[in-house]
Amino acid sequence: MKQKKIPMRKSLVSGEQFPKRDLLRVACTKEGAISIDPAGKAHGRGAYIALLNTEAQMAKKKRVFDRAFQTHIADEFYDELIAYVEHQVARRKLSETTYSAEQAPDYD
Repeated sequence: MKQKKIPMRKSLVSGEQFPKRDLLRVACTKEGAISIDPAGKAHGRGAYIALLNTEAQMAKKKRVFDRAFQTHIADEFYDELIAYVEHQVARRKLSETTYSAEQAPDYD
């Protein structure tokens, strides 16, 4: 069976290529509205950063979306972005955690 091609995208902060599902898309519409696009299907121009806490912090420091979308973006958006990335990283870490049968409560 033929392997399915994994779409790759480049992170604005680090410049590294990552699989698209490991990145967070930020979309800018024609009207200039900028939003976090977790599904990756919103209309408008998209830019990506890796779902890492350090990447979100550096995005705010370097103001990478200001340059990518050629507009001024408020600091509140970057703060929201950092909070969203931290939440997603914590969820991913929690989902990777496995528990043994000894740690599970006994309901008998």
